[in-house]
Amino acid sequence: MGVLDRLGEGGASVSDLAGPAGMSLTGMKKHIGILEEAGLVRTEKRGRTRWCELATEGFDEAAFWLEEFRRRRHEQLNRLEEVVERRKRERQT
Repeated sequence: MGVLDRLGEGGASVSDLAGPAGMSLTGMKKHIGILEEAGLVRTEKRGRTRWCELATEGFDEAAFWLEEFRRRRHEQLNRLEEVVERRKRERQT
C-alpha cells in the first residue's frame, strides 16, 4: 500500500508509514517532505512524533491540472488526426 493510500485511511506518524513501506525513517521523511511540498500531505509535530495527514485541497488542484492536461492532449490528438486524414486524402487524389 502506498503512502497516500495509507494516509487516505487516516493520519499516521512517519515511523508508522516507514515500516510497511520498507523505508528508513530518513527516506520516509524525505518522501513525506516532497509530498508536503506538492501540497498533498500536511504534517505537524506532536511531541517527538511527526504526524502526517492528507491535504485534500492539494488533490483538488492536482485534479484540475490533470483535467487541463488531458484536455490539451485530446485537442492535440484531434489536430494530429486531422492532419493524418488530410494527408491520406491528398495521397488518394
